[in-house]
Amino acid sequence: MFGIVLTSIVTMMHIYIFWRAGSIPLLDSFVSRKVIIGTGLMLWAIFYSGRRFGHDGTGAIAGALELVGMIWMASAFLIFVSLLATDLITGFGLLLPRQAPLLRGMGLVVGIGLSLIALVQGLRPPVVQNHEVHLPDLPAELDGTVLVAASDLHLGTLLGEGWLAARVAQMQALQPDLVVLLGDLFEGHGRPHQEFAPILRRLSAPLGVWAILGNHDRGDASTAALVKADIQLLRDAWAEVHPGLVLVGVDDRTVGRQRGLNGDLISQLLAERPPGTTLFLSHKPWHADRAADAGVGLMLSGHTHGGQVWPFGYLIQHLYPLFAGRYEVGDMTAIVCRGTGTWGPRMRLWHPGEVLRVTLRGS
Repeated sequence: MFGIVLTSIVTMMHIYIFWRAGSIPLLDSFVSRKVIIGTGLMLWAIFYSGRRFGHDGTGAIAGALELVGMIWMASAFLIFVSLLATDLITGFGLLLPRQAPLLRGMGLVVGIGLSLIALVQGLRPPVVQNHEVHLPDLPAELDGTVLVAASDLHLGTLLGEGWLAARVAQMQALQPDLVVLLGDLFEGHGRPHQEFAPILRRLSAPLGVWAILGNHDRGDASTAALVKADIQLLRDAWAEVHPGLVLVGVDDRTVGRQRGLNGDLISQLLAERPPGTTLFLSHKPWHADRAADAGVGLMLSGHTHGGQVWPFGYLIQHLYPLFAGRYEVGDMTAIVCRGTGTWGPRMRLWHPGEVLRVTLRGS
C-alpha cells in the first residue's frame, strides 16, 4: 500500500513539474514540447524502475537503480515545491501574468539548486555531536563515561559495507566506554542483514555494544545479524551494564502486526529495574514524560532523521515534538539523533547526519 501511494504521489508531481516546465518561455524556446514530455516520461521510468526492480533486488544493478530512482524522487519533490511556491505567489499566473513565467523559471532553478545542495549534504559523512549530561545518581567511578550512539543506519542496498566500515571506524575513534545503536540498523529489504555482521563486530566498548530495534528492522533477520555481530539486543528489557548504571530498551511497535508502544509496558520495565542511573533507549521519541516520571536520567532516540529533506521537517515535528537535538523533560535529558544514515535518497537538506558522543557526569 505504501508503494502504491508513493508511486501515485510521485506520478502527480511529474505531471505538474513538466506541465509547468512547458510554460517557461526560455525553456520552451530551446526545447520542444515532445522533448519535455519525453524527459518527464524517462525520469518517471527511472523512479519506477528503482522502486519496482531495485527496491527488493540485490547486486550492483539493483543498487544503482534504487539509488538513482530515490535521488530523482527527492529532487522531483524539491522542484515541485519550488514551482508550486511560485504558482501560489502569482495565483497560477492570474495575479502577475507578466512576471509569472520568469518567476516560474526561477522556481525551477531554485528546485534544481536545492536538489544539488541536498545531494552533497547527504553524501557527506555524519558529524559528531557532543553532549555532556549530568546524572545525579551516577556512580563516582563512572563520571566521565563516554557513550557513543548512532541511529537509523539503514544498512542495505544503498548504504553498504564500505559506508558501514567508515562509520564503525568513526565511532571507535571516539574511544567509547559504551556504544548504543538506536534502531533502524537495517533498511529491511534487499541484501541479507547478516552480510553486515563481520563489520558490526568491530564495534567494541568496555561496557558493551547494545542495540534496540526500529520500525525498519525485521525481528528474526535483524536479531540473527546482531547476535552474529556479538551485539547485545534489548527487546523490552533492561540490563545493568555496571553496578548503578542500567540500560532499558524497548522494541518499536508500529510496524506490521506489532501495535502501539504500551505505556504500561514502559512503566513495568522501569519499575522492575535495579536502583541507580537509568538510560532509556526508544527508537521513536515517544513517552518521554512517562520515562521522566519514572526517574530516567537520559533518554536516547532517533527515527525522525531531523526531517532529512526540507520541508518534511515541519510535518514530522508536528508528529514528534521531540524532533532533533536535546530537550529537558522534567529532570530527564532527552536527545534525539538526526540519524547517522539516510532513508531512501542519499540526500539531506539542511542538516547532516550525526553520531552522538555523550559524556556522562555525576552531580
